[in-house]
Amino acid sequence: MSDLQASTAAGQRGPAEHSIRDQIIEAADEHFSRYGYGKTTVADLAKAIGFSKAYIYKFFDSKQAIGEAICSKCLGTIVTEVHTSLAAGKSATDRLRRLLRTIAAATTDIAFSDQKLYEIASYSCAEKWPSAMAYLDEVGLILTGIVQDGRASGEFERKTPIDEAVRAIMLVFQPFMNPAMLQYNLDAVPEGANEVASLVLRSLAP
Repeated sequence: MSDLQASTAAGQRGPAEHSIRDQIIEAADEHFSRYGYGKTTVADLAKAIGFSKAYIYKFFDSKQAIGEAICSKCLGTIVTEVHTSLAAGKSATDRLRRLLRTIAAATTDIAFSDQKLYEIASYSCAEKWPSAMAYLDEVGLILTGIVQDGRASGEFERKTPIDEAVRAIMLVFQPFMNPAMLQYNLDAVPEGANEVASLVLRSLAP
């Protein structure tokens, strides 16, 4: 189980597979998209599905746990797009550029296509929900693999400790991958994200 999958399951109760849980998540997704995460209560979800609050609490221990499931699904979609893009990469340099470009584009797409869902993702990052932290960890692992490959092929320098290099790249790209920050940089996508990617690649040159 990946960190993102584990964060999806956080706060959930009852059987791992259950249609009622899916109904709750579907109703929550609709309400969050329409009214926003902050204005939706567990009572609202219970009324929409026709259940009692107590029954919903048999499957989730809090509203945040429901939000976690939706947020993990959203962020998991970005990771899936990243893996699809990286599969076509021809070198570590190409894969790193694809990684940063895909994350910026996919996160921006969510911002424009589903503002309420984007608000949940932003909230999760600002509040450091497990789903958001798991997403960052997963991206960090992908990035570490790319940097390792680049060093092995001679594309990247080897003097900087790899954990330091990965941490610095993650920090410098936060304005384009963290939903809580991207909302202030939407006009800079894709040009700004590409410029940051070029700067990172120059810093990694041997």
